[in-house]
Amino acid sequence: MACLNILIINYLYNPMSYSGRYITKNPKKYRGDSQRIYYRSLWERKFMVYCDTNDAVIEWGSEEVIIPYLSPWDGRIHRYFPDFYIKVKQHNNTIKKFIIEVKPKKQCSPPTAKPKRKTKRWFNEVKTWGINEAKWKYATEWCNNNDMEFKILTEDHLNIRYK
Repeated sequence: MACLNILIINYLYNPMSYSGRYITKNPKKYRGDSQRIYYRSLWERKFMVYCDTNDAVIEWGSEEVIIPYLSPWDGRIHRYFPDFYIKVKQHNNTIKKFIIEVKPKKQCSPPTAKPKRKTKRWFNEVKTWGINEAKWKYATEWCNNNDMEFKILTEDHLNIRYK
């Protein structure tokens, strides 16, 4: 019981921290090893349930695509594993492929350019923003070259509401 209480408290104070293994209801829709699907946040899990149960989603995968990108932090090539790949049948019956990244809205805009104090937290936010911006630039380019579209989904898109 204490373990459950800790999980509930952890979720209430940090909803992005919960992780686990997802068991698909439709393993034939999953691109990759359907026995090894892991989520790193409840937002990712919510999107997995959507992909798994929505009839418009023909195929989906979690961290199954690898996109090389040049890090502005160390000037080296790294590998970016976007959160999701989905293949969707649209309203007009066309098929479209997407690469999806699930992020908190706070991480989708640059940190304050001139903060009152340049704290360790601020430096970490600057680093994270620079790396994410590079990943998203390369992902957009990669998607354009592969007839796909890159999208970033936040709590607003996933209908996550806080009290």
